[in-house]
Amino acid sequence: MLISVYVPLLITMVIAVFAPRAAPRLAPRPAAWSLASAALVASLGWLGSLALLAFAGLVQIPEVAEEGRWSVAAVRASDPVYLTVAGAAALALLASVTALAIAATRQLRHLRWARRECRLLPGDTELAVLDIESPEAFALPGAPGRIVVSSAMLRCLGDREREALLAHERAHLRGRHHLFQTLWRLSAAVNPLLRPLSNAGGFVLERWADEEAAVRVGDRTVVAHAVGRAALATSANRSRPALAATGGAVPQRVRALLAPPPPRRALPFVAGAALLVVCCASLADAATDSEDMIETAQRAACVATQAATVPTPGASVSPHGVCCEHGELEGPAQHR
Repeated sequence: MLISVYVPLLITMVIAVFAPRAAPRLAPRPAAWSLASAALVASLGWLGSLALLAFAGLVQIPEVAEEGRWSVAAVRASDPVYLTVAGAAALALLASVTALAIAATRQLRHLRWARRECRLLPGDTELAVLDIESPEAFALPGAPGRIVVSSAMLRCLGDREREALLAHERAHLRGRHHLFQTLWRLSAAVNPLLRPLSNAGGFVLERWADEEAAVRVGDRTVVAHAVGRAALATSANRSRPALAATGGAVPQRVRALLAPPPPRRALPFVAGAALLVVCCASLADAATDSEDMIETAQRAACVATQAATVPTPGASVSPHGVCCEHGELEGPAQHR
């Protein structure tokens, strides 16, 4: 456990540094799934490592050891985690769990707001056109979701560019991109080191929708023009929704659309999958070591209790004592 418990923390740092740099260079759809998987595993690894470190300090407290009937000396001998490290891990774990609860509450409120807005929009079709002078175009997740476009935005675009814009927003709804965003925001709340990954994920989702729109329209240049004109039209609007055609780094998106479709590269995904496997394996190994540590400490306490017990006169002593309340017949040589 001494080494394996820190491996998920190290892998989380590696993911936070390299994943945001690699994702924009990959095909957007598999990149989005890879970032989502990395965020989930890294968050769980982060919480698991902190929990195990905090637990290693908790079991060294004499009052806790007395309740659990294990030996503090045996714990410290088999798992030398300093109390200062365990205390820092406990505080970090408390902060992460608190931030996760707050972020989850906010995301739930946002999804409820989106569904309520979907019901209040005029019409009963997927597309809702608002007669307002502010250029707007975005997707609202719901059951089902709605595409919201203002009449001012439609006037800014040509016929094929309107088709590209609607195809982009429809891709957001069909791909359930709001769930990806929710996962990344929750992971960033758990571990602030994962915030760059969340930002990269937002860009990848826009690229995913751009590529879906390009396939639908059949012309990447038309989609690039639609993205650029929509961004110029909404440049004065600072409160754009997240799932909007004008979201993300627009110049980079336009350049990607004017270039050939991104190739599928296997090496980055294989390397990322290997890191995630190592993270899960290390966390499982650390958890197993913690369980073995407690069992060893309980046996040590059992042996110490039996050694300190003085038999009463005339009482017969079995060569094999019963190990505390576990009910197992073991000799002293069997305690390790």
